[in-house]
Amino acid sequence: MHRKNFKVYTVILTSGLLAGTLVGELLGRFLPDGVAKGFFTTSLNGVFGPLSIDLAAVALTLGPLTISVNIMSLVGVASAAYLYRAFF
Repeated sequence: MHRKNFKVYTVILTSGLLAGTLVGELLGRFLPDGVAKGFFTTSLNGVFGPLSIDLAAVALTLGPLTISVNIMSLVGVASAAYLYRAFF
């Protein structure tokens, strides 16, 4: 049962991040230059990788994986969690 909760929370987190990032990008395109645009579009970026695995017969490189988090993606995660609690 604990495994199911982890999967659900991962889907909630991912969907919230994607929805919030989409809203943040749309706000960045349509808001005029100023403090509000800077507030909603400033993000923190984390880069992981690349990860290389070199075996005798197969070589595999994964990455780099970049995670970008802004205010609207945090709002998206909070909204997705609230909607999950409200409907499920």
